[in-house]
Amino acid sequence: MSTTTSAARRAYDTLEPFHVLAYFSPALAGAHEATGLNAHAFYVGARAAPMGPCAASVVTAAFVNFAPDSIAKSWAKALEVGLDRVSQARDRMLDEQLRDIWGEGVDDDAIAAAADVFAEAAQTLPYSGRPLAAAWAAAPAPTPPHLRLWHTFAVLREWRGDNHIAALVVHGLGGLDAAVFHEAALPDPTVTRRVLGRDLTLLTRGWSAQEWEESVDRLVAQGLAERTGSDTDPGHRLTSDGAAIYDDIEAQTDALGEQLWSRPELSETVTALRPYVKSVIDAGVLPGTRKK
Repeated sequence: MSTTTSAARRAYDTLEPFHVLAYFSPALAGAHEATGLNAHAFYVGARAAPMGPCAASVVTAAFVNFAPDSIAKSWAKALEVGLDRVSQARDRMLDEQLRDIWGEGVDDDAIAAAADVFAEAAQTLPYSGRPLAAAWAAAPAPTPPHLRLWHTFAVLREWRGDNHIAALVVHGLGGLDAAVFHEAALPDPTVTRRVLGRDLTLLTRGWSAQEWEESVDRLVAQGLAERTGSDTDPGHRLTSDGAAIYDDIEAQTDALGEQLWSRPELSETVTALRPYVKSVIDAGVLPGTRKK
C-alpha cells in the first residue's frame, strides 16, 4: 500500500471528524425528536437536503453504497417532515454541540477566516459530474461563522466524495460491493484507515447480512477478495489484485483533490483548524472516541 501522504489526504484525515459531527453524535437525539425522524431518515434527509425534493433514486445514486429500499423509505419520511426543517434541526444541533466543545472559540477570528477560505475555494471548483457537491455549493450557508465553516467545508468534502465515486465507477464498483470492498481487511495489516465494520455498515447502509455475503462472493469471484475467518466469524481480505485497485482508487481520489488542497491558503487553513478538530475528537462525542 502507498505510504505517501498528499495534501488532499492530509486535509481529509484532519477535517473529516469535524464534518461527521453533523451525522454521528449523541446530540443528534434532540434533532431526531424535534423532527420525528429516526437516525437513518435524519441522516439521509440532512445530507441530501440541498438536492431538493428529487426522486429517491437520485439520492441513492449520489450516496452510492446505500440500499435503494432503505433510502426510499428514509427519503420519503424526510420529505414529509420537510427538508428545510431537517436542515434547521441539524444546524441547531451543530450550534449547540460546537458551542459546548469550543466555548467562546466559536467566535475566534480563525473560524471566520477558515470559512471565508473554504467559501472562496468552493466558488472555483469544477462541479461537472459532482451532483451532491454542486447541490451543497448552491445551498445558502448559515450566518454564524462556526456553522458557515461546517457548511462550506461540507461543499469541499462532498466534492471529494463525488470524486471518489468517479474512481469507484471507473473500477466497476458501486452499491453494496463498493462498501464491502472498502471494509475488507488489507493485505498489509499495518496500514490504518477509517472503517465502519460489517455490522455498522449493514445498520447504516440498510443491507442484509445475506446481501453482504453475496457481495463478498462476487468480489471473490472477481479475484478481488478472499474469505478469511470461520463460519461463526466470517471475514474477507483483499487479494493482491484487489489491494492494487484499492490503492488506485485512493490515489485517483487524492489526485483529483490536489488541485484544491495543494493551494497554499488551503494548506494553511487545514493547519489552523487542527486544534479545533482535535477538540471535537477529544470531546468524545464521535464513535470510537473518548472524552479527554
